[in-house]
Amino acid sequence: MKESVSFEEFTRLDIRVGRVLAAERVQGTDRLIQLLIDLGDERRQVVAGIAPHYRPEELVGKEMPVVVNLEPRRVRGVESQGMILAVDVEGRPVLLQPVEEVPPGSPVR
Repeated sequence: MKESVSFEEFTRLDIRVGRVLAAERVQGTDRLIQLLIDLGDERRQVVAGIAPHYRPEELVGKEMPVVVNLEPRRVRGVESQGMILAVDVEGRPVLLQPVEEVPPGSPVR
């Protein structure tokens, strides 16, 4: 288990549900998928290392939690403007999804 963080530190994270509008493999990589995610009032590009486990076409339309206030980062030349959340099951990412459909941009609390 990682070290504890205060409640105040945790609340600094802005996690919202996003809907995947488009997904494609990042050229020249085996692991990366570039996602275009609808967050309600804006769209963001997010790069995720899930290509060994998910095909881009199966991600389109899915809702998933996204950390939206993470500093942008370039991954293999592509800017990632957030991070999707997944569960790690024996080294395999399992994407998190709401039990029912929610509006894009809904805050996670």
